[in-house]
Amino acid sequence: MQRTSKLITAESPARSAPALKSRTFQCMGTVISLALPTATGGAADGGQVLEGATAAVERVFAGLDAMFSLYRPDSEASRMARSEVTLRDASAAFRARFEDATGWRLLTEGFFTPERPDGVLDLSGIIKGYAIDQAATALESVGVEDWCLNAGGDVLVSGSPAPGTGSPWLAGIVDPHDRGALLSGFPLGGTSRFAALATSGSAERGDHIWKAGMGRTEFRRSEFRQVSVAATDIVTADVLATAVVAGGRRMLDWATDSWDVEVLAVLGNGELIATSGFRA
Repeated sequence: MQRTSKLITAESPARSAPALKSRTFQCMGTVISLALPTATGGAADGGQVLEGATAAVERVFAGLDAMFSLYRPDSEASRMARSEVTLRDASAAFRARFEDATGWRLLTEGFFTPERPDGVLDLSGIIKGYAIDQAATALESVGVEDWCLNAGGDVLVSGSPAPGTGSPWLAGIVDPHDRGALLSGFPLGGTSRFAALATSGSAERGDHIWKAGMGRTEFRRSEFRQVSVAATDIVTADVLATAVVAGGRRMLDWATDSWDVEVLAVLGNGELIATSGFRA
């Protein structure tokens, strides 16, 4: 699966690109990668810090996938979709994520919704961001401070790729019209106020985003082919990227007026709409 955002490193005559080590695994139908500075844990740790950190992240994703995936017939989400379990009987963890999703539906005037067009409750629009956020807590618990986590193009970072320097990680945004090219590189972590970048759109999966309104939920073709949102936290970035794709310019204006975010949107004809952080 091609990604819409990826980690890139910049080189200059004064400083070479930081050395990184990474591990990947698959979950939630996408590829998750964790990158750490090579110096993390010391040169003689034999990769044990990275292996332990990756295992901690993988446990978080696997646990949430087991509960919320509609592709797993034994998941709580699938049992609810088959009406074997009601929301009232659901686990506290499931109800908490449903509450999060319905809260975001209100905040985005229905452009983010937890229901599919067929009426099935689908929390996948919030679970990946939540999984990344919980993985950050897991990394903190194992003592890893400098890292970059990329889950299918949604990126969250901590610290710096060159520990102690304050230099940011640089997340690249792929051009949906030319998958071999980058539209932009956005600084995350380090001295930047943003730590998260999420990208949503139809470039990889076709028109799969729906909107709620006027008493029904339906598929709609967006005027945006791809939307990337940088924010201080990954859930906000992920939800707003989806909502702007669903809501178009109206939701784009609402997002930039109401949240501390930067946005890069790609129109269907390839034209770009960017806030000042992406134009700098």
